[in-house]
Amino acid sequence: MPGMVSKKVIVTGAAGRTGSIVFRLLNKDPRFDAVGLVRSEASAKKLIAKTQCNLEEIVVSDVTQMEFEKEAENPHPWPYALDGAEAMVICTSAVPQISKVSIIKSMLKIPLNILTPKKKAINFRDLKFKYKPGQYPEMVDYVGQKKQIDLAKKMGVKHVVLVSSMGGLDENNFLNQIGKDKNGDGHGDILIWKRKAERYLCLSGLQYTVIHPGGLVDPPEPNTMELVLDVDDKLMQNEKKSIARTDVAKLCIAALTESGGKSVSFDCIGRQLDEGEESLKSAEEIFKAFLNEGKTCDYALGPKGM
Repeated sequence: MPGMVSKKVIVTGAAGRTGSIVFRLLNKDPRFDAVGLVRSEASAKKLIAKTQCNLEEIVVSDVTQMEFEKEAENPHPWPYALDGAEAMVICTSAVPQISKVSIIKSMLKIPLNILTPKKKAINFRDLKFKYKPGQYPEMVDYVGQKKQIDLAKKMGVKHVVLVSSMGGLDENNFLNQIGKDKNGDGHGDILIWKRKAERYLCLSGLQYTVIHPGGLVDPPEPNTMELVLDVDDKLMQNEKKSIARTDVAKLCIAALTESGGKSVSFDCIGRQLDEGEESLKSAEEIFKAFLNEGKTCDYALGPKGM
């Protein structure tokens, strides 16, 4: 639009499954000037393949290696291409890898399981997951996100949108067990580390929007789920707790356009529409209506030590 000044927005974790959707939606919206921040050239190539964006719209830099404490030696430790950003959307997250050994063990059990009444061929609970060395939840979801929040403050970013996860009030959530052995030792507790990073953001002095999606899915288009927002894991009581990645991305856009300077933290899932039922509300409308209710997550709740 003639005369329109686009808001510059940095998307971290832009090559990831959710981050790339956020980046793509921002990139095609004339209200925004999106910059994808990725850690490696391989991630940059992946983002270009996913979104067909231009190379100059991507910045390759590892935020965790930036040293903000040595300001006298290097007062500008971040790439100049990030300067002028008004907002940042954080989409980074530790991603577990499936154990190949557990796959083999599960496959060996298939013949016996088939012959056993009421048993499934593969019991997916037998599959084990682990994190790559150095990419544990503590390092990615806490230390790494703290660094990104510090970067936002140093750069003068006004608003940070953090895509986190629902279930942070329950330390026994199964997601916290990923990366641990049978004795409970190891590099797990992803939801606990995420919640610690959220608290750090809430105390940073920056305007924030923390989004806690339920299970992320990629349903075929057109998406027939209507957004439902609430706080403090109340939506965990629902039988179905999933949400489309695209809807999470749309909520990120809504946060950037409809927050009106307010900070908020909330949970979100998708409700499957009944046949013949139509949803007329956009993510912006649903987010704005929720914001007007004045609700936000209570960080006094949760596991001890938080």
